[in-house]
Amino acid sequence: MQSTTLYYREGSSDKIYRADLVSQNGGWVVRFAYGRRGSTLTTGTKTNQPVGFEDAQAIFDKLIKSKVAKGYSPGQDGTPHTAPDTTAEPTGINPQLLNPVDDPEPLLATDAYCLQPKHDGRRMLLRKQGSSPAGINRRGFTCGVPLPIIEAAKIFAPDFLLDGEAVGDTLHAFDLLELDGENLRPKPYRERLAELLNLLASVQQRPIRLVETRFGSAAKRELFARLLDQNAEGVVFKRLDAPSTPGRPASGGTQFKHKFVETASAIVTAVHSTRRSVALGLYDGDTLVPAGHVAIPADQPVPRAGSIVEVRYLYAMPGSNALFQPVCLGIRDDLSPEDCALNQLKYKAEVMEVAA
Repeated sequence: MQSTTLYYREGSSDKIYRADLVSQNGGWVVRFAYGRRGSTLTTGTKTNQPVGFEDAQAIFDKLIKSKVAKGYSPGQDGTPHTAPDTTAEPTGINPQLLNPVDDPEPLLATDAYCLQPKHDGRRMLLRKQGSSPAGINRRGFTCGVPLPIIEAAKIFAPDFLLDGEAVGDTLHAFDLLELDGENLRPKPYRERLAELLNLLASVQQRPIRLVETRFGSAAKRELFARLLDQNAEGVVFKRLDAPSTPGRPASGGTQFKHKFVETASAIVTAVHSTRRSVALGLYDGDTLVPAGHVAIPADQPVPRAGSIVEVRYLYAMPGSNALFQPVCLGIRDDLSPEDCALNQLKYKAEVMEVAA
């Protein structure tokens, strides 16, 4: 295996780029990871399938040369990001996923559910085994973890597996699945939440924080209104007597999300690099249909065709499926094509009806 890590610092920019040449299935692949130092890195591959060593070496060398030409250098000038993303090993551990709910009123009114903010970050499970913390993404693969979170996890005495949302250098923890070898998943959520509170209170650190949680109708409504005023992404409802079940139920479930803004995960079908924009596609069954275009902000890399991006939008146009006022939130390497379905979209008539 060959591995090269490059860094780029200028003004407010502090970026990292890592390339790995790895043996796989009798051939070789070239993987990469990039992003702001200390954040969750975006990962990918330059070889869709294993190739011969000489071909892989040429791809690897060309990739490093192109980054050096753009100002990257091997000098760290700081502390590098931990990057198990580049190996992307399956762990067999999958988080519980939420179904959306359009009408939050019944869940606000009942004491059976608590309310939490929905953070605009990346889903991440954090596993600590001995002195080696590691991240797991929503697909069950190992992923990079910001160094401050890694260092914070090492402070805790017991081993654990917790679930949360990574935003920059902070992990907003909302569930505890394992503690010192005990599987907590069958326990009611209220008990797992209490165990998580006790764990986080046992040491002094800041990067791993307990998510804000409200119980009872009045307290939930107060937080709901505050988050709405703050233009937050949305809220999450969790049934207090429910166990943790991996995956997403076909319908219903014990955990729900309610978004204040519309977002969709879409596949990049074409790249217009001179205009810094990409064409989007969504799956209608097995057919990939157009969903308009989105501009790529200057502080984000232009994604390649076939990548998955997260897009915030006001509403979708009936007939064309084009997203109105789209904003690219970034590349999602933790999603798969089946997550890019047409049924995600909220159309103009639906949005206007809800607003009314």
